[in-house]
Amino acid sequence: MPAMFITLAKNLKSTPRPVADDPRWARIVARDKSADGEFWYSVATTGVYCRPSCPSRRANPKNVQLHDTLDKAQATGFRPCRRCNPDGPSLEAGNAAMVADACRRIERSEEEPSLVELAAAAGRSPGYFHRVFRAVTGLTPKDYAAAHRAARIRQGLEDGASVTAAIYDAGFNSSGRFYEKSTSMLGMTPTRYRAGGAYEEIRFAVGESSLGAILVASSQKGVASILLGDDPDTLVRDLQDRFPKARLIGGDRDYEALVARVVGFVEVPALGLDLPLDLRGTAFQQRVWQALQDIPVGSTVSYAEIAERIGAPKATRAIAAACAANTLAVAIPCHRVIRKDGALSGYAWGAERKRALLDREAAPRELGSVKAPDIAAYRSSRA
Repeated sequence: MPAMFITLAKNLKSTPRPVADDPRWARIVARDKSADGEFWYSVATTGVYCRPSCPSRRANPKNVQLHDTLDKAQATGFRPCRRCNPDGPSLEAGNAAMVADACRRIERSEEEPSLVELAAAAGRSPGYFHRVFRAVTGLTPKDYAAAHRAARIRQGLEDGASVTAAIYDAGFNSSGRFYEKSTSMLGMTPTRYRAGGAYEEIRFAVGESSLGAILVASSQKGVASILLGDDPDTLVRDLQDRFPKARLIGGDRDYEALVARVVGFVEVPALGLDLPLDLRGTAFQQRVWQALQDIPVGSTVSYAEIAERIGAPKATRAIAAACAANTLAVAIPCHRVIRKDGALSGYAWGAERKRALLDREAAPRELGSVKAPDIAAYRSSRA
């Protein structure tokens, strides 16, 4: 081969690939956090080097050079970007560490620290700290502190401490402040909770619908469970497991009318369902459940959309867990939450029921086409 062609071939082989054609450039454009630590890039016009997820304005790929290691990026002589801190932990990791430290501070404090105190300890402004804390945990600092104190109260009562001792150990500086919130915090009085919920009365009845059996159960506060299934006896056993020390009472005719409303809603969603509810969950779960109740009939949203609505965009897995923990089928419409790609995902009462509910809400049925619900009451103090 002539020497001229050999030289040309070598030059072509050594010519660097245009950055815009490199698959890594697409990850920079997407600000892909998973690419952080795999490679770095430098920008000649600004004289900085960055991590792939850098939030700065996108550079012209003609001015960009890609680097396989941090050492190679540093060898350019450019300075590290102040926004993405390529030499140290990412902003996301730094925020997570800051919030974790704040959570430990809340948990160690005898009294609830103020937002100003927490922000000052983190070296951030109160507004910035509040936004980051909520984005990372899905809760405000105040909600996190309240949930932690509620957990301490429950643990103290379960461990056999007196109600007064549990109140002060949990950081309440007066019993009056605790009793203002005790029922919403525990779902019942502290004395009854300490006894394991003994003697709490739960009324219930079972109805039949086109989707199978429906059990509705209520405490004095409101409807505490709506369960779907194939076998009424299995639903009753499930109810007993959920309230092991409660006194279960089969519903009378007035209560059966409430169950009939639930069955009617399942058959004809356009009827609507407005019931007093006894929500028993963490502060985060209750925020998710409230967001679910705001989804209109006939609509669906993704887990990511719910996360955005409650101000916790990174909490999609926690959103899914809160949906799975829902014990109030149809009243808290977790069936209206689907995956981002449109797939149904999981449903505690079966994917077929979820599909049927969504289809029914998308194409409402006529009320006259629905038979009167069959209500089977279990008239027993302990079914």
